[in-house]
Amino acid sequence: MHSIQRRAFVVLLLIITLFAMGTSGYMLIEGWSIADSFYMTAIGVTTVGFGEVAPLSVKGRIFTVILILLGVGVVTYGFGTLVEYIINARVGIQVRRRRVMRTISKYHNHIIVCGYGRVGQSAVETLLEGKRKIVIIEHDEERANQLLDEGLMVIIGDAARDEVLLQAGIERAWGLIVTTGQDSLNLFIVLSARALNNDLYIVTRSVAADNERKMRRAGANRVVSPYQIGGKHMANIIIRPHVTDFFDVVTLDGGLEIWVEELIISPDSPLIGKTVGESNIRKETGVSVIALLRAGEDGAFIPRASTIFQERDELIVLGTREQLLMMEKMTGTTVVPIDNRSNL
Repeated sequence: MHSIQRRAFVVLLLIITLFAMGTSGYMLIEGWSIADSFYMTAIGVTTVGFGEVAPLSVKGRIFTVILILLGVGVVTYGFGTLVEYIINARVGIQVRRRRVMRTISKYHNHIIVCGYGRVGQSAVETLLEGKRKIVIIEHDEERANQLLDEGLMVIIGDAARDEVLLQAGIERAWGLIVTTGQDSLNLFIVLSARALNNDLYIVTRSVAADNERKMRRAGANRVVSPYQIGGKHMANIIIRPHVTDFFDVVTLDGGLEIWVEELIISPDSPLIGKTVGESNIRKETGVSVIALLRAGEDGAFIPRASTIFQERDELIVLGTREQLLMMEKMTGTTVVPIDNRSNL
């Protein structure tokens, strides 16, 4: 692409040089004004065949022939550059899209984001900060190409169509975030995605609050209203500003090396059968267990020292990245299973 740009610059420079040479040549050879000389140069270079400004001398005719030959050469070179640019652009787009499809075909447990508006953009930025593998489905081709230029995995198409969801690897995906601004479209996407992957964890946006029940019946695990969440967040900032700031830092990219994460106790974890006190998690890893979710029980609770860890318990923990890596080894997993997250 840079080579084409250089050639285009050369073509422009040649045209300017040719016009400057032709104009000055006619002024010197024929003694014409700058306007007449420029006009004669233009009709000579473009070979349009209009009449001469005035009868040419022998030297003027020879100069005109040379000018026409040079003009034809520059135009041919410029046309070739334009054709090459168009072909390379089209081929480049196809090659890039095939490369993206090959990469996506290798993805497992990734997250699909449908729609790259303001809400979708914010979701993608947060997922990238969390080092998650993501695939974006965007119907706007120009916006999608911009995202491809940024190195993101993008499928161009309608997320409500099964074939588009399958291209995004919906059957191998871990989660789906639906962020379009139309509840009817979100509902249809959720319905289609759930039919293609029954284990998928789906979070969808809802513009109207009364559509939440419909979204859940269609298969959404969580329904989010940006306006409602925004209002609650603003109220929390007023009521408890320092607490809100702290959780913004540990759950978003606040520059502080403290994170809140969710981990599941795997079947081969050494924690199974031990109490919180016996496991010495805080001493061994530096991680603080701030909540525990257990299958069959409603909501989370703060574990006591006598609480016995069980297989599939979900731990909400607080610590640095290094501490969390040690904790992941103790739990035996780095991914929160989908079937248990519905209790969050």
